[in-house]
Amino acid sequence: MTTIAFIGLGNMGAPMARNLLKAGHSVKVFDLSDTAMAELVDAGAQSAESLRDLVRDTEVVISMLPAGKHVEQVYLGETGLLADLTDGTLVIDCSTIAPETARRVAAEAIQQGVVFLDAPVSGGVGGAKAGTLTFICGGEVDAFDRAGPVLSGMGKNIFHAGPHGSGQVAKICNNMLLAILMNGTCEALALGEKNGLDPAVLSEIMRQSSGGNWALNVYNPWPNVMEGVPASNDYKGGFLVDLMNKDLGLAFDNADRNKAPIPMGALARNMFLLHAQQGNGQLDFSSIQRLYRGPEKAE
Repeated sequence: MTTIAFIGLGNMGAPMARNLLKAGHSVKVFDLSDTAMAELVDAGAQSAESLRDLVRDTEVVISMLPAGKHVEQVYLGETGLLADLTDGTLVIDCSTIAPETARRVAAEAIQQGVVFLDAPVSGGVGGAKAGTLTFICGGEVDAFDRAGPVLSGMGKNIFHAGPHGSGQVAKICNNMLLAILMNGTCEALALGEKNGLDPAVLSEIMRQSSGGNWALNVYNPWPNVMEGVPASNDYKGGFLVDLMNKDLGLAFDNADRNKAPIPMGALARNMFLLHAQQGNGQLDFSSIQRLYRGPEKAE
């Protein structure tokens, strides 16, 4: 059993912390939401009154935060947690942030004698609840090996992408491709439907043909074609459009910094930005199907 401090109990963090409890770890939690902490305490976690109280006598610190600025606020500077952690403490940041931010936190961690791993996740809220997340890790091999038994309590696939920041690079590449695939899937389904095809039939045809992809195969964006996905729940839950736009912004900034052409990624980003501007930022990202389907048929 490992003593774990968990920071951030949002849609992803809360079920991740629950799965650590189920795996037999001792978990201490902190979040700005008292309600979120109370729910985890009911599940068997301990609560902390402050971040410093949280990390006292812990072996591992895990954070799942909204953006890079929050990660920096938690860990860096005179008031940051890195200065309070004992030598050898393992910090696993599961937030999706810029690779440069992850490397900056890692460099400070090394100076403080703390072991750091950037470990963004893929799999969404469903994967967090089911304990089947994919962890994409950047850092030293020894840190990755040490984190394995902890991460396996929350995920199914655990990858070492390379040195610090590599987990974030792999994550933004993956999500850029996901955005492209979702746009293409929605476009194809809308075209077929406008020609009188049943979207469910067309989906199965493409699933079994060369057009098959993750968005189509397990996360169909057309309403009521697939059970258990946001498209069949009025696009509620899942991975928000606003979060997809955040990740696409990270990909765009990284491509600009590295002078890498991403014409498909840029187009996907523009489509999701347009979708958000139309008031859909808090819907699941598969709701972009509505943009292609047309407002007269949106449900």
